[in-house]
Amino acid sequence: MSQPQSHPLNSACWETHSSLLSVMESAYLNKLLDCSVCQNIYTDPVNLKCGHSFCRVCIDQVLDTQVGSEGYSCPECREKFQERPALHRNIILSNIVENFLSPHPGQESGVCCTYCIHTHVPAVSSCLLCEASLCASHLNVHSKSPEHVLVDPSMSPEDRKRSLHKKILEYNYTENSDVIHVSCCVIGMYRDHQKESLDEIAEKKKQKLNIYLQKLLTWREWVENTVHSLQVLRRKTQDEVDGKTRRFIDIFTELRLQLEDLEKKVLSEIARQAEQLQFPILHLIQELEIKMDELSRKIRQTEELHSMTDPLTVLQDLDKVDTEEGDEDRERYAEEHHDVGDLDMVPISQVFRKGLAEILTGANGGIYIQEATDIVLDENSANSSIRLSDDFKTATLIGGQNHPETPESFTFYPQVISKGSFSSGRLYWEVDLRGSHLWKVGMCYPSIQRKGGERSEGGMSGLQEIGYNNKSWVMEKWNGEYFVIHDSGRNWLADNISGDKIRVYLDYEAGQLSFYDLSEPIRHLHTFTASFTEPLHVALLIWDEYGFIRVNVRNPPRI
Repeated sequence: MSQPQSHPLNSACWETHSSLLSVMESAYLNKLLDCSVCQNIYTDPVNLKCGHSFCRVCIDQVLDTQVGSEGYSCPECREKFQERPALHRNIILSNIVENFLSPHPGQESGVCCTYCIHTHVPAVSSCLLCEASLCASHLNVHSKSPEHVLVDPSMSPEDRKRSLHKKILEYNYTENSDVIHVSCCVIGMYRDHQKESLDEIAEKKKQKLNIYLQKLLTWREWVENTVHSLQVLRRKTQDEVDGKTRRFIDIFTELRLQLEDLEKKVLSEIARQAEQLQFPILHLIQELEIKMDELSRKIRQTEELHSMTDPLTVLQDLDKVDTEEGDEDRERYAEEHHDVGDLDMVPISQVFRKGLAEILTGANGGIYIQEATDIVLDENSANSSIRLSDDFKTATLIGGQNHPETPESFTFYPQVISKGSFSSGRLYWEVDLRGSHLWKVGMCYPSIQRKGGERSEGGMSGLQEIGYNNKSWVMEKWNGEYFVIHDSGRNWLADNISGDKIRVYLDYEAGQLSFYDLSEPIRHLHTFTASFTEPLHVALLIWDEYGFIRVNVRNPPRI
């Protein structure tokens, strides 16, 4: 940079201006050598794969705080690392720091550290604001604020003051320019510039930087929140994919098992009919084989007689031969042969179609049927001896007056219905029955009688107890046996439930209410067929004291 020669005082101003530029360059270099974690000059600098450098101790502490999280990240640029990144010593940066902190030639006998009062330690920088010289140790803990300007220690802070008035130089700053001009002491120079102190200029700069910093912080917060929401969405999507995959694997596994079982049933029916068909055939074959032996004997006897030459012998032996072979036997054998029929495809088709329909119904229920997850029990309908859980999904028979009766509650039988009802579509709900040994589970109309209607000792049905009226359809467990009941018709189920959970499947438009055993394998138990005319509520009844039933088992197996 060339030095202007237009004014006799310009030489001094230029020297001061050059010194200020040196001060600013030194401060800027000092800022570049600061670790972004501890805000001090690098100590044993290392760098990550992203290129950013930190003190070895600082970055180790940061990485330690990230142990157990979703990964590691750079505190500067937030780049993610799956594994803890290896730290590589930044040799070039280490040499720069070492050169910056080491005394420059000639400093050993020059300015000493102001704060090392017990020994003469060479200073590596001087602060214009503090008017102090600093060694390398004190420089590390020195304030990094912009007003603390560091300069070459070869020049005392006192040299930075004008000898005329002993004040730190002021600087001219314009709002529309980032250029800082050294103020001359000559009155009248730079009159067109506003004269401000370095503190005032720095404060204005800090205000601008603060606005910019707030924008950066807001932007970073938005990016972090967006990344977090995307990660949550990704995990949710993956969980849904995993759930659907497991669900269909279970469905196809169950379908294969049920198809194998259906194959055995169909083949068993064919084998049964084949045995029935083959029995008369085998009997007829045995009779014809006996008849064939008899005919062979007669043929030999006739041939021998035919070959004799003595007429007398022929006549005598001919009387012994029955030459009248009855045609009625032939007709009987032919009739029995034609009576042998073919396989009867009606029972075979019935076995096949019924089994296939159950499989398809089950598969359809597992894929397309909605789970009625919103089922809660209505405390207003509960009999006074029934206590409901806090989530209104578990009913327990306590006995005695557990709570006051309401106009909607059942007065005589320990039963309760759901708050919501279902009047369309196909859905299912499930019941955990491990807590009770005497129960009824099903669905009913909301118009079912709530008061009176007790069942008599003679077995006559009342109107209130679920199952013993034309407004409810239930499955019952009583003394270890299972029954299905509707409108007082009570039918025994031959197969017992091997598990502790059942599924109730409703197809409202089709008028079907089915029950399934959720053991392995899942089995169809019974299907009611009706033309539903009202919405249907879930209905429960418990007979054993302290027995309990819970509706809507989470994560149910699929049929």
